[in-house]
Amino acid sequence: MDSDQFRRIQTRRSFFDQCAGGIGIAALAQLMEREGRTAAADVNPLAPRKPHFPAKAKNIIFMFMEGGPSQIDLFDPKPGLQKWSGKPLPPEMTKDLRLAFTKPNAAVLASPRTFQPYGQSGIEFSDYIPHIGSCADDLCLVRSMYTDAFNHHPGQLLLFGGSIQVGRPTMGAWVLYGLGSESENLPGFVVLGSGVGTSAGTANWSSGFLPSTYQGVVFRSSGDPVLYLSNPPGITTGMQRAALDTLKDLNEEHHAQTGDMEIASRIASYELGFRMQAAAPELLDFSQESPETLAMYGIHDQPASSQFAVNCLLARRMVERGVRFVMLTHASWDDHTDLNRKLKKNCDMADLPTAALIKDLKQRGLLDSTLLVWGGEFGRTPMVEIRDPRDVNNAGRDHHPLAYSLFLAGGGIKGGQVIGKTDELCMNIVEDKVHVHDLQATLLHCLGLEHTRLTYRHMGRDFRLTDVAGQVVDKMLV
Repeated sequence: MDSDQFRRIQTRRSFFDQCAGGIGIAALAQLMEREGRTAAADVNPLAPRKPHFPAKAKNIIFMFMEGGPSQIDLFDPKPGLQKWSGKPLPPEMTKDLRLAFTKPNAAVLASPRTFQPYGQSGIEFSDYIPHIGSCADDLCLVRSMYTDAFNHHPGQLLLFGGSIQVGRPTMGAWVLYGLGSESENLPGFVVLGSGVGTSAGTANWSSGFLPSTYQGVVFRSSGDPVLYLSNPPGITTGMQRAALDTLKDLNEEHHAQTGDMEIASRIASYELGFRMQAAAPELLDFSQESPETLAMYGIHDQPASSQFAVNCLLARRMVERGVRFVMLTHASWDDHTDLNRKLKKNCDMADLPTAALIKDLKQRGLLDSTLLVWGGEFGRTPMVEIRDPRDVNNAGRDHHPLAYSLFLAGGGIKGGQVIGKTDELCMNIVEDKVHVHDLQATLLHCLGLEHTRLTYRHMGRDFRLTDVAGQVVDKMLV
């Protein structure tokens, strides 16, 4: 039995207080006191914890491109589609295909994009993302990702929570639960959003059945970065401190009676919020950043990417300050219609700041300890989707979970390589399949966490991020 389990059952043994003078409990409490873990004041759920084994990465920046960027038009060139363009594929090639909106007999849409190799590695990227291409030698491009869900909400739940069921802890929460945070003045798990919002919403950064202190904290793009961070008019810092001290005393008394870790989480959250009032304004102040850095991200001279660029720079500043998991979200890449225009708009938004973040981390010596991931919940079909038959230029692509691409960089990842291969139509994977659970296991491995050991007991059994699956992808690792 560990100390957390002891707290949860302590009230069931309260009868010892009325018999035998509580001798057994007193002895156990004395042993726990030696560990400094008997009072809520001594239980900081966000305190840094050692990994299972030496880690390459200390932090993660997950750049979630909600909706499913088209791998065919960005990362996985398929010149073989040209001979099928405008024609349906043979039924034997599509008989097992599950699609959200189009029919399996829809015509093929060849990509109009041009690709070129970049860097010494020669990895090919689309003409829509030349800045990302310039980072090729630092990137591990996975062209063989696949998932079990072909709609957005379940796909996002699976990617971040390991299950299509609602209510599971998400990746950032698991990482924070396993490692704690090295930042005393900022949340350990921060969410930075731009665009129209994700389909799964807060479920992408929920703590699920883990203590609530592990959930993601959303930073807003205007006003207070976190709601109610500033004191209301007439409330001084001293008044707030006195109120928090009173609440802390009451919560510690309740915690001593119940052993409920949510109470310890509540105390830690109140104290963190108090410290954030001083730390958050400094975090958002870019006045100390050089003009060259601001120009590299395109913050002032690239209106199309301004908010996303700000979030990328904030992500770098957060990992510098010890934030364990930073999640950037941008929606939406769900291009069922008008693919070429919408895809270009999103690439104009994401290309320069993404590359700037990678290069900025590298030049500051942070990329070796920061693991960066860029991608969506699935990919897009090689077949066309036309929702308005009167407009032939309105072509888009449907959801495709069986074969898509994402890339990683930094913290324990071997750059300058492509993993996996799809067939000539990008319909199926023919080499090195990587399931979402495999990706999760690999990310945890880079952080020094064995995914089968990172568990939490709930409803009578142990749960983990990778559910009952997942294998570390050794080819990704340095």
